[in-house]
Amino acid sequence: MKIQFYLFTIFLGIILDVHLAMNGKVGNAISNPRVGNALFWCVGACAALLIGITGWHSGAIDGFRHVPPVLFTAGALGACLVFAIAWMLPHVGARGVFITLIAGQVLGGMVLSHFGWLDSPVQKVAPINIVGALIMLGGVFLSTYTKAI
Repeated sequence: MKIQFYLFTIFLGIILDVHLAMNGKVGNAISNPRVGNALFWCVGACAALLIGITGWHSGAIDGFRHVPPVLFTAGALGACLVFAIAWMLPHVGARGVFITLIAGQVLGGMVLSHFGWLDSPVQKVAPINIVGALIMLGGVFLSTYTKAI
């Protein structure tokens, strides 16, 4: 097991939470989450270009012709995802959105890995994995959608 990768992924999850909460806060501050999110994407696009430029070399984009066109919709999917999360935050709260989002990621990851979709290494779902997912969903419900006793 490569613990440093798991720890880094947890860190990225925290950064994702902060990023999305900041996005929602901007949307609330200007009373328009769509415009706030669009501004985030513009800043993000500039940052992505700067990051990309640092790894630029001759022929860097030659491989794009081999990419199935449907994969380029990932940018639009990401934009819609962030818009939806920014809209949900003021309605559900950070705890509810992020814990439920993580549960969705775990379930989605199980399906992607089970079938090896998008070149994920195949990891068949075993009965114990299903038990773990059900326990996780129970934990999501208990930690987010029940009133404090």
